[in-house]
Amino acid sequence: MFDRRGFLLAGAALGLSGCASGPRIPPYDGPEVTRIVVVKQDRRMYLMHQDEILEKYDVALGFAPEGHKQVEGDGKTPEGRYFINRRNYYSQFHLSLGISYPNDVDRAEARALGKSPGGDIFIHGQAGKNKGKPRDWTAGCISITDREVEQVWSMVRDGTAIDIFP
Repeated sequence: MFDRRGFLLAGAALGLSGCASGPRIPPYDGPEVTRIVVVKQDRRMYLMHQDEILEKYDVALGFAPEGHKQVEGDGKTPEGRYFINRRNYYSQFHLSLGISYPNDVDRAEARALGKSPGGDIFIHGQAGKNKGKPRDWTAGCISITDREVEQVWSMVRDGTAIDIFP
């Protein structure tokens, strides 16, 4: 039989073992990320504090990267101003930060075409299984390495603007 001390130690060990299996989010106490900038043509993403670049990353985009996302399944990464509006710690792509696509204009343009604008656009990692894929392989998301998405996760707050340029 466990005594109370043994029970508490066993519970703590089980709790800590669960922590080791998830992504390691590094602490961040630097300048606030005030904006994310993505330049699709250059395949680059920048974390900005006002006009200062804090970090930069090479990115993979949707499998049809030219032009603005219009409808579900077109393989394009959206262009314009959006916001980080959610997080998925249990993402199939390691970690993911949601982008507020579609906005009202995107929905209206897709509706005019008689189609759905799609959704579920994220900044995400590769989750190992997606390493070595072609240059642009996502369904419209912005992909960086798993280690990089852990860094972005810790630096970027919900509500941060993301400007995606052609």
